[in-house]
Amino acid sequence: MRWGRTQVFDWFRRFKEGRTPVESDPRSGRLSTSRNDEMIAKVRTIVRNNRRMTVQEIADDCGISVDSWNAILTDILHMKRVCARFVPCLLTDDQHEQHQKIAHDLFERSCADMQFLKNTVDR
Repeated sequence: MRWGRTQVFDWFRRFKEGRTPVESDPRSGRLSTSRNDEMIAKVRTIVRNNRRMTVQEIADDCGISVDSWNAILTDILHMKRVCARFVPCLLTDDQHEQHQKIAHDLFERSCADMQFLKNTVDR
């Protein structure tokens, strides 16, 4: 991320004035209502029920901005869009074991039956 020149000068001025903490100052204003447990559960349910919905459709259904929806999806639910579908970034342990078992079974079958391997590769 690139910082603007004005921002860097502001940081330098604060440092010269004796400020040493690097954390942001507390801000006033309304708290975010779009990243609560209820909204996260709603986004999770919508995505799992129909993985082909558009970003705008999901944001409209939830009543939140596209940016908030994207933050929930990527930062909290750890999902990303792949080929117009939403998929988990990481497999569960059960899914990983199942994938390994299938790969092992396919390998065993291909070693035992070369015609199976030839048919699989030619497709």
